[in-house]
Amino acid sequence: MEARQQWGTRAGFILAAVGSAVGLGNIWRFPAVAYENGGGAFFIPYLFALLTAGIPILIMEFTLGHKYRGSAPMTLNKVSRKSEFIGWWAVIVAFLISTYYSVIVAWAVSYSWFSLNLSWGEDTEGFLFGNYLQLADTPGTFGGLVPGVVIPLAIIWIIVLGILYKGVKKGIEIANRIMIPLLLIIFLIIVIRAVTLPGALTGLDEFFKPDLTQILSPKVWVAAYGQIFFSMSIAFAIMITYASYLPKKSDITNNAFITGFSNSSFELLAGIGVFSVLGFLAAQQGVPVNEVVTGGVGLAFVVFPAIINEFPAFNELFGFLFFASLILAGLSSLMSIIETYISGISDKFGVSRGKSVLFGGGLAALVSLIYATRGGLYFLDTVDYFINNFGVAALGLVEVVLIAWVLRKLKSLRDHANPISDIQLGAWWSISLSVLTPAVLGIMMFGLIKDNVLREFATDTGNYEGYSDAFILYVGWGSAFLALVGGIIIGLMKWKNSKEVK
Repeated sequence: MEARQQWGTRAGFILAAVGSAVGLGNIWRFPAVAYENGGGAFFIPYLFALLTAGIPILIMEFTLGHKYRGSAPMTLNKVSRKSEFIGWWAVIVAFLISTYYSVIVAWAVSYSWFSLNLSWGEDTEGFLFGNYLQLADTPGTFGGLVPGVVIPLAIIWIIVLGILYKGVKKGIEIANRIMIPLLLIIFLIIVIRAVTLPGALTGLDEFFKPDLTQILSPKVWVAAYGQIFFSMSIAFAIMITYASYLPKKSDITNNAFITGFSNSSFELLAGIGVFSVLGFLAAQQGVPVNEVVTGGVGLAFVVFPAIINEFPAFNELFGFLFFASLILAGLSSLMSIIETYISGISDKFGVSRGKSVLFGGGLAALVSLIYATRGGLYFLDTVDYFINNFGVAALGLVEVVLIAWVLRKLKSLRDHANPISDIQLGAWWSISLSVLTPAVLGIMMFGLIKDNVLREFATDTGNYEGYSDAFILYVGWGSAFLALVGGIIIGLMKWKNSKEVK
């Protein structure tokens, strides 16, 4: 069994943790969520959620990884042998996410090239779905590979697996030391240019204008917790794995606060940049800002190219910088996601890091080809929705309840973190994890089950995005159950070196 690797410096760990948290969702999800849930008023429940869920869970996962010195499955096995399957559930969720997340980063690679001559033309929506993705008419059909997606996808996998093969200190740490500062510099350039565009102030006014009446709405608070939860890389094995590489004398709580506030600061910066350019686009089209607000894939690959077309100067440069920022944010997150199952495979089966990278990463690369087909976007959209909501969100609820209530490990974790940390854990941390976070996550899961499991009993709703029952069953629910059942099966397998988990 190879000796467990370690981060070279504290800064290297923090940059890697921040790089994992700061991903594509920070840029294309947060601005729209904030706008739709009260604008400036949304920051009140958002900050409360950060302090009562995001950072407390981050501290819990950092402490688990640091105390038990293993991947998520090994860590949870050491906590309680019966809970190992939860670690593998999280690892398989990470595996599935990596297979389609890599494809989105590949799109950004293509679009950084397209931006050099604005080859997406005036009809940016038609270009994305027709010319580039060559989207099939019917969900559930593959329709053959799309070369324009496969080639950049192969490049992404070669880069990421090459970095991971080099290890924690010489691979992940060095890569994040380069990528995260570069991402910040590029994004600051974009934001500075964005706020100087005609109409930018109108967009920012729409973004920050507080609708205080919405603070009383439970759905706004759930949205705030959901945004924090999905944006901080918590509850699917990443932060446990990363913290397991920390030296024994490492400040746990301070690192968590730095990571949490860095992630939220970047989200705020993204909101400023996005709504500045949306205000510009609205001014160019002569419409209210609310008519151009969108999120997700449509914002990045349809709206932003349209905005870049309208830039008064240096269109190609700013187009390239924007998609370069997506690549950097995506790569740093993708590395962390893949590291979870590389570490898990190495720990469980006693194989070298190189073999774990080859097997785990190679298998994920092959599976990712599903999303590089003409029907790939339908598969990506459905798997992303179900694996996030019934994988990551469910994992978070199970993990918190397990540690706080079933195994009652909060005190022992607090006793481990406090002696080596500047910020001491007390009642705030325990109450957040044992009461507030489980309650909100429980409400989130109830809402998701109501919206999805009980749809067939409603008369006014249909399947997610109107997809067929068979497609939702086999692709959506199938991926969510695959993660859970796969976790149980692997958890029952024997460890190659049983001494490692004692």
